[in-house]
Order: sequence, then structure tokens, then C-alpha cells
Amino acid sequence: MAEHLSYSRTYDRFPVTYPVIFSCAPFVGEGTVSNLSLNGCSVVCEQTITTGDYIKMRVLMPHPTAPLSIELGKVRWVHKNVFGIEFIRLPVIDRARLGLVVWERLTSSLEGPSYTVSQEERDPAPPPLR
Repeated sequence: MAEHLSYSRTYDRFPVTYPVIFSCAPFVGEGTVSNLSLNGCSVVCEQTITTGDYIKMRVLMPHPTAPLSIELGKVRWVHKNVFGIEFIRLPVIDRARLGLVVWERLTSSLEGPSYTVSQEERDPAPPPLR
């Protein structure tokens, strides 16, 4: 009987579409990062990956800088052609860049439709005198 392991995330993931190149012994593959957080991501690809594999990744971010480097990640789950990675080791500069990207995604998701305050709401009329 297979044991079902529960896996919970520390941080929410945000949907993205970033190309990725990765290496996982004994091959190099490519795919698309479909969501991203401070601690991990999901990757869609055609290569066969196994839960527990260790992986090295280069994520091509939309900003005009070098790819985001994940020096070491661990495959936490696999479902068909999608797998989840936990980031284990990133260079300090890449950790900072990742934090900036996630912060930008978080703040943009919190921005709702703009609300305009009417003149009456800004300067309400004084209550009538009795």
C-alpha cells in the first residue's frame, strides 16, 4: 500500500510563463515555469523527471538581465508533464532578484479597481444646527 505524503507550501505561488533550461543527471531539458514563489516553482516540460531528483535551473526572466540561477533544487512532486521544484540553493543576487519579482507580482495582485472619492466624501457638509 502506497503512503500518501502531504506537502504544504510556505509561500503562495504566482502564475508566470518563463522559459527555463535545466539539468538533471543524465540530461539537459527545457520547459516553461508556470508558477513561481520565493521557495519554488512548477515547470511544464516533456522530459521525464522523478520525485526526489536534484536539478539545476536557469530561468529566463522578462527583465533585461542574466537568467535567474537556481544552483540546486529538489523535485518535490511530478504529475504527468508538470513537476514542482523546491529551491535549495541560489546565489545571493538571484535570491534578491527573485524576491523583487515576487514582490512586484504580489503588489500588482493587490491593486484592485481604482476608486474615486467624491467631493462630498472628502469634505462632508457639517451636520445641521438645531
